[in-house]
Amino acid sequence: MAAGKGQHRQALAAGTAAALLISGCGAAVPEPRVAEGVERVAVALETFPDAEDALVQASFRLGAAMTAENPDGNQVTSPLSALYALAMLRAGAGTTTAAEMDGVLGLPLQHRDEAMNALLAEMQEYDGDPGSVDEDEPPAEPLLHLANGVFVNDGTPTGEAFLATLARQYGAGVYPVDFPNPDTEGILDRWTSANTGARIEKAPLEYDPDTTLSLLSTVYFAAAWASPFDAEGTAPGSFTLPGGSQEQVELIYGAMPVRYARGGDWQGVDIPYGEGFSMRLVLADDPAVSPVRSEEELLEVRDGMASAEDIRAGLVLPKWDHDHTQDLLGALEALGLEETLGLTPDFDAIQKDIFVSGAAQSANITVAEKGTVAAAVTQLNLMETSAPMPPELTLEFTRPFLYQIIHDDTGLPVFLGTVLDPR
Repeated sequence: MAAGKGQHRQALAAGTAAALLISGCGAAVPEPRVAEGVERVAVALETFPDAEDALVQASFRLGAAMTAENPDGNQVTSPLSALYALAMLRAGAGTTTAAEMDGVLGLPLQHRDEAMNALLAEMQEYDGDPGSVDEDEPPAEPLLHLANGVFVNDGTPTGEAFLATLARQYGAGVYPVDFPNPDTEGILDRWTSANTGARIEKAPLEYDPDTTLSLLSTVYFAAAWASPFDAEGTAPGSFTLPGGSQEQVELIYGAMPVRYARGGDWQGVDIPYGEGFSMRLVLADDPAVSPVRSEEELLEVRDGMASAEDIRAGLVLPKWDHDHTQDLLGALEALGLEETLGLTPDFDAIQKDIFVSGAAQSANITVAEKGTVAAAVTQLNLMETSAPMPPELTLEFTRPFLYQIIHDDTGLPVFLGTVLDPR
């Protein structure tokens, strides 16, 4: 990470957080409106172990689907952020849409929201203000900040039972906004920036004034290594690219306690942060094998690392600072969400006659000698089907074509011709 980048982001985050309270740079983010008489319930981990395990497996399914979208490029995704957003959307799904989401994503059929509540609550002890982090000196005690924002067009009726579930199980309130007002774009962006420590300054979807509900889920993580890499030992070294060529990169070196395991065609280590979190690195035995792994392979690695042994290892790895934004519709459609992402899903418990008009995630990560800082935001937009719908097909007549002028009642071609060169 370049010198001073952490302080710059920290200053941005502090300024963005202040924007939540004042309206000096556009409309202020409104106070969330919580369902009346509803308080968040406390659900302990292992209360619903089968449902919790299903959600964890669902997160690996999402991670595999997202990384499969761009297997030849650098990627950073947050399965947790995606699962968080989709679980909240599922809380408002009904009939065949609900069944499709459960089956395709592998969501538990019972106690889904309660289990998600328990998983999120388990990480609550690491919560803190992203704006307080100096990213050049990641905190010894990890900071994990999770946030959700349900932005609803003011005046659009939204299901009370849906909002009550979000409040009770996810601690979510509703931010009333005026989507036709272009100032709303700045509200979404400032909320995103404040909850990601200014690492992500814009909501990932292009702003659309026809939106009636936008659901955002953010994750911010910052932590120092339990045993930092040797800052004095950082030096240029060779890194082999997928095609076999080599490039010079900055490599960091360290000797530290790790957890190590070997699988059928891989070996992996868990490098601990100060507490509660580790970075898992997985290396294929065959250099020609892609690092992108399927859901089944990710779960195999998870199971293999569960029996990893504690060893002291010398490690060499590159520093990296990557960001990645992707349209999630392709990944979710590839999994099999057809009705859910079609034009006539059953989300009537949220709002009448709405469909998912967009889904995207932005994420970034910085890994260096002292630790790791990362952030992500997932956004799901919904709008009424009475609003202009996206085209189901796009045709570009940018090469020779035939044309006809047809009399509708008889079908007679009044004119017929071709265009080979429109000049």
